[in-house]
Amino acid sequence: MTENEARNALLVRAFETALPRSGAWSAEDADWASRAAAEVEGEGASAASFVARRAQLGAERLCAADARVRRSLRALAWRPWVGWALVLVAFALGAASDAIGARHRINLLAPPLLALIAWNLTVYVAIAARAIASAARRSPPRHGPIARLVARIAHAAQAQPADAAPDAPLARFALDWARASAKLNGARIARVLHAGAIAFALGALCGMYLRGLGLEFRAGWESTFLHAPAVQALLALVLGPASALTGIALPDAARLEAMRFPESAGEPAASWIHLYAVTVGLVVVLPRLMLALVDRLREHRLATRFPLPLDDAYFASLVRAHRGEAASVVAVAHVQAPAPQAVLGLRAMLAAVLGTKTVLTVARPVAYGDEESVAGTLAQAAASAPAPTLVLALFASTATPEAQAQGAFVDALSAALPAGAGLLALVDESAFVARFGNTDPAAVRRREERRSNWSTFLAEHGHRALILDLAQHDPAQAARALREALDRLAGAAAATAN
Repeated sequence: MTENEARNALLVRAFETALPRSGAWSAEDADWASRAAAEVEGEGASAASFVARRAQLGAERLCAADARVRRSLRALAWRPWVGWALVLVAFALGAASDAIGARHRINLLAPPLLALIAWNLTVYVAIAARAIASAARRSPPRHGPIARLVARIAHAAQAQPADAAPDAPLARFALDWARASAKLNGARIARVLHAGAIAFALGALCGMYLRGLGLEFRAGWESTFLHAPAVQALLALVLGPASALTGIALPDAARLEAMRFPESAGEPAASWIHLYAVTVGLVVVLPRLMLALVDRLREHRLATRFPLPLDDAYFASLVRAHRGEAASVVAVAHVQAPAPQAVLGLRAMLAAVLGTKTVLTVARPVAYGDEESVAGTLAQAAASAPAPTLVLALFASTATPEAQAQGAFVDALSAALPAGAGLLALVDESAFVARFGNTDPAAVRRREERRSNWSTFLAEHGHRALILDLAQHDPAQAARALREALDRLAGAAAATAN
């Protein structure tokens, strides 16, 4: 899937999953987009091809219905001219800089070009440190202030109307795209900054040689603490590689002593300018060129094979509907079986997120102290249904979570998962609400305490709790919560696989 296709897919997803649904996109629009994509791509189309075609058709319809959508898509697209403009500005700044020094003299120990070299060496160290830190936390590196400025120039400051609510479709789209394209934009910004650094260095060198055509520059040195032998060693360290490449010999200590300011007027600076120019090429131009090439290759790979996870709840549901497949969900409860009304609410929520053909199998509850038998319970339930794509660990919020009971249950269930299935821990509050109500302040406070306890407990066992009143939940809000939980589950699985 390309970058543009992924951007369209996230745009349509934002409108299609908006609560309440935006007037620009209806259920009829969704059905039309699926049918039209199926007709164009055919029944045997891959998941990526079908989703991309459907997103293209949906984006075209949304843009035709609302001009703000068209502006948002344009705003979030990368502007290639930004890179070229930055290169030209950097070259001009480099050419305008005083790369020689004041009074037509070059202090060999402190030329302005030395600051350029030192700055780039510092940048290389920062790049390496940032890459190591990013690899350790498995996340894209945070951009510095210059990179953030380039990003704001390359994209519109506002990708959605300023008065849009945070959960409006365009606001959701902008946020989703910012997250999904972080690696791609990071590679682009890095490439642009490397190209700008090369342009600045070349501009400084060009300006230096142009000024040298009409002015005479003298080279020498002065220092409070260093003497000629120490200066000789320092220059050998900095300019030694350039001397070896150009054949321009570095002076010995006696010659350096004769060049010392202010006793001496120095010597003609042409050879020293050549040495520093070659050094800039070795330290700045060549490394930056290699880094820019690496980032360009990363950018091309990400733009042409955009890493949009198609196994999240939304996209997986579209693909299953296209293929005529049904999602299979197995729910295994600990001790307390869900009430009939809770099962109905669970079915409705799963159908809203995974599709109306979703098959839900409710296994017999696992008794207290019998947690080790959960593998057999799961296998028995899965035998009478299609291979499960999702397993629900059902808990009642009226119970007090214990490591040897609920903890052992969810750990055993995780170990017994069929291949390709995910595990979601769902805490049902319907029994608690039926017993204590939902309006009394004391009951509300106690309910929040239960939620906190269950969230903390399940987090300690590696799961993020989804806590709902299955019997009396708001269908739209419950569907959104389930979709977000399944997306996090898919994201965690992808991170583990990588």
